[in-house]
Amino acid sequence: MKALLLSAYNSLDLVEAPDPVAADDEVVVRIERCGICGSDIHGMDGSSGRRIPPVIMGHEASGTVVSVGSRVVDYAPGDRVTFDSTVYCGRCRYCLSGKWNLCDARMVFGVSCDEYRRDGAFAELVAVPERTLYRIPDGVSFDAAALAEPLSIAAHAVSIAGSVFGLRAAVVGAGVIGTMAVAMLRAAGCGFCAVVDPDETRRERACAIGADVAFVPGGDAPVGEMDLVIEAVGGRSTVGAAVGLAKKGATVVLIGNVTPVVDLHLQKAVTRELRLLGSCGSAGEYDLCLDMLCRGRIGVDEIISAVAPMSEGADWFKRLHRGERGLLKVLLCPHA
Repeated sequence: MKALLLSAYNSLDLVEAPDPVAADDEVVVRIERCGICGSDIHGMDGSSGRRIPPVIMGHEASGTVVSVGSRVVDYAPGDRVTFDSTVYCGRCRYCLSGKWNLCDARMVFGVSCDEYRRDGAFAELVAVPERTLYRIPDGVSFDAAALAEPLSIAAHAVSIAGSVFGLRAAVVGAGVIGTMAVAMLRAAGCGFCAVVDPDETRRERACAIGADVAFVPGGDAPVGEMDLVIEAVGGRSTVGAAVGLAKKGATVVLIGNVTPVVDLHLQKAVTRELRLLGSCGSAGEYDLCLDMLCRGRIGVDEIISAVAPMSEGADWFKRLHRGERGLLKVLLCPHA
C-alpha cells in the first residue's frame, strides 16, 4: 500500500508499505479521508516530541471496512466507519469505568514517542481494533466523518466542565478544536461565547460557527468575567490568557498541550478559587458527535479548507506549518 511516511523531521515521503493484516479482534479499513491535525504539524517539525521518525502519522480518519478478524462480529466488509484515535485495552480499571481515554496501555494512531509507536491513517489501509469503531450514519459524508475525531475532543472538553446552560464562556484559540468547542458550547445551551485568536480569518469563522464576539489576544477581551474558559492551544501565553479571563469560582478546561511545561499564575488560580481541568482525548462522545453531524446540529463545511490527494500531502503540511492565511482543516485522500 501507499503511505505518507515521516522519514525524518520536516521530511514527508510517499512510500510503499506492507499491507496491514487484521488480528482476530481487528478490521482493516480502506482509508477515504484523513485530516491533518495540528498535533501532526507539531509532530512533523519535532517540537512536540510525539512523532519520532519514522512513523506514518494520521488519526482523524474515515473509510470502509475491507476485511475482518476471526473474532469480529459487528462489522463486515463494506461498512462505512470512523474510529477512535485512541487504542485502548478494554481491560484496565480506567477502561472498565468508561474512561478509556486514560487507559493504562493507551496508544494513539500515528504517534511515535518514547513509550510506544503506532502507525496511523495517512495510508491506503490501516488495521483498527473492533472496539474503537463507529458506523458512519447514512447521510454523513466521509469528509464530515473524518472530523468526528476532533469534534469528539471538543465535546469531551465541554462535557467534563459540567452543565454549561446559560453560562458565559470563552474559547482561547480558534483552530479546529477551538472552533468545534464553540459549536459544542452552543449546542449545549451556552448563553454567551467569546473567542480569542490572533488570526482574523479564524475569528470570523468562529463567529460564523456560533461565537457572539471575537477578540485579539491582549485586546478588549472580558478579563475576569467568564464562567467557563476552554484553552485550545497549549502555549505559555494562551494558558495565562485563559486563567485571566476566568472570574472567581470559574472553570478552566485545558485541551491544548503543544508546550509540555507552562507558567501558571498561581495566585490568580488560588485566590479566585479556579477549577482547572485537563481534558484528554474523548471517552464515548463519538456517537453523540456522529448523531449531531447526521441531524445537521453541527456543520463542518466552514472548517474544511481543502480535500487533496495524499500524494500532495507533503506540500499541504508545509503550507499549514507556515500558517498560510485561511487554511484550517485539510483532508487527504489516499486513493485519489
